[in-house]
Formats: sequence, C-alpha cells, structure tokens
Amino acid sequence: MAPLVSEIGKRFETLHPGNRVDVQTGGSSRGIADAVTGLADIGMASRTLKPQEAHLFGSIIAHDGITVILHRDNPVKFLTDTQIRDMYTGTITNWKTVGGNDAPPLVVNKAEGRSTLELFLQYFNLKNRDIHAHVVIGDNEQGIKTVAGNPHAIGYVSIGTAQYDATHGIPIRLLPLQHIPATIETVRKGTFPLSRPLTLVTNSPPAGLIKTFIDFAQSSQNHDLILQQYFAPLQE
Repeated sequence: MAPLVSEIGKRFETLHPGNRVDVQTGGSSRGIADAVTGLADIGMASRTLKPQEAHLFGSIIAHDGITVILHRDNPVKFLTDTQIRDMYTGTITNWKTVGGNDAPPLVVNKAEGRSTLELFLQYFNLKNRDIHAHVVIGDNEQGIKTVAGNPHAIGYVSIGTAQYDATHGIPIRLLPLQHIPATIETVRKGTFPLSRPLTLVTNSPPAGLIKTFIDFAQSSQNHDLILQQYFAPLQE
C-alpha cells in the first residue's frame, strides 16, 4: 500500500498546503499496531480487519489480489491449487513433476506479520509451519526481485505490484488461479479467488484532518493513482 498512499499523500499536500503526509512501511501488522498505540494517525493494512480488531475503524480505498509468480523463462503456464500447495509443503520437489524443467523449485515465502502470508495460508488451508521455504522475504518487491533472479523460483505477491513490474520489463509471469487470470480487471469484477481490500485503519472514528485525508483517499480523485499502481478502484 505504501507507494499508493505516498502518491495520494503528495496530492493531498498539494491541495492542503501546510499539511504533511509521512508514509512508512513495515507490513499490515505494524500498521495495525502503530494505529493502536498512536504512533501513527492512520495505519495501513492490506486486508480486512479481524474480529479481534473490531474496536478499530477501517476505511477501504482500493482492492488488490494475490497470485503466484514464476520466472518468465519457466515453461509452466498453469498450476492447480493442489500443485501449488504441494510445492510449498515440499511434496513436489522437481519442476518436471508439473511439466517444467528438471530442477528443484526455489520456494519463496513471506515473513510473519505480512497480510499476504496470512491470506495465502488461509486460501490454501496451510499453517506457516507446513511450508518448506528456501527464501523468506518481506515486501512484494523483494519477492519479485527474488523470483526474477532465479528461473526455478516460485513466489506469491500482490497482483498490482506484479502486474506493474511484469509490464515494465521485469522477467516474471503471473499465474492464474482456478483458471482465472490474475489481473486488476478480475479483481475489480470480484471473480479472482484470492483478493483483499486495501484498508486505512484508525483507533477511533476518523475526525478532523484525518477524516479529510481518508475521505480524499476514497474519492474518485485518486482513481488514476490507484490504476497506475495496478490496483482496482472502489466502484462509484
């Protein structure tokens, strides 16, 4: 969320001289924690709020999906959910098992505290201890860099980030899930099976300048920025 909210913040500053929007990264867990403790006025969480977070206030600004990525030179064009699960649990130990090259997969997993990890585990009905990872990364760009640098790697990241990088010369391929293409259009239509809201979180009902910023972030004034980041804007 950070690149998107940074751009929204710059636009907000232009329209509201004298105010500054400082955006810091660290994952959804940190975003929630900083909002709770008051370290941040607004936290960023790329997921819905959990039942135990019902005392917080979430404002959705866009939607994103999560999908599996491979190196562009990997001949595999599709994996079933079972094959993905088996590759992450170590049941599949060679790409040739799924029609790829004769090489072991480099399994890239997300670090604890990342909502992408939580949603991936939930979708594939896994526990983090079930995953046999060779590399553990933090943000999406780290995951994309790892997969782009190894033709045998498999990872999972934000569709928005991956689609942007794939169309800007980074050698990765987004795999469909359940035969549904991983694109912002399928996320926007609600047909992609693994999607999530991008949420701004506050510890109390938004008021004053905080509410002004959140209302602005949710408005159609920023649909162009959302699309530039390859996320799906809120419907009008």
